[in-house]
Amino acid sequence: MKKIIFAFLYGVGILSAVSCGQSAKPLFANDLSNADYDKTVWSVDVDGVISATADQAIWSTLEYENFELTLDFKNDKCTNSGVVIYATDKKDWIPNAVEIQIFDDWCDHGGAKASTGSCGAVYGHLAPSEFRLVKKPGEWNTMKITALGKSIKVSLNGKNVTDMDMSLWTSGSKNPDGTDIPSWLPKPYATLPTKGFIGFQGKHGDATIWFRNITVKEL
Repeated sequence: MKKIIFAFLYGVGILSAVSCGQSAKPLFANDLSNADYDKTVWSVDVDGVISATADQAIWSTLEYENFELTLDFKNDKCTNSGVVIYATDKKDWIPNAVEIQIFDDWCDHGGAKASTGSCGAVYGHLAPSEFRLVKKPGEWNTMKITALGKSIKVSLNGKNVTDMDMSLWTSGSKNPDGTDIPSWLPKPYATLPTKGFIGFQGKHGDATIWFRNITVKEL
């Protein structure tokens, strides 16, 4: 019996050590040397804050599946941006990825309630459970995205706001609740791969977006 108990505890110890060995790491190097981006668009300042001058994305050079992505972002007035996961085509990423929306919900054209275009939403597919958790322009926010296969969970400033099971999205035109999916997102999420590149949308229109402290932990 003692040998059995010892073997069990030893096995638990090994599993715990393996689990504890997984730690969050910066997604991008300080000089963006491991990023895929247009150097005339994206830049990083001395504090490690990255921003863009045009609507182009910056990408990881590695593909990820089963991960926890944490980041800080700061909006401009009426910022419309996003975090892209599971991207299999960087050039044509919009229909070939999942976008977690970043938006200035305090903007005049942001609407009066949560929608699939609100901050923290899975864009075009699932609205966040709470509205205007995003801080007003000029203040830093924290977002965490946990992606485990078809499961995507999003927290915004410490509150869980979105919980998606991609396998329920079997249509490319209608969400499970009957609302319309934008026509430029025709692929059912149930069929999308759950491994791909991670990206960040740049300046959309006249509003800037800033990112910092981007880390990824493989699960």
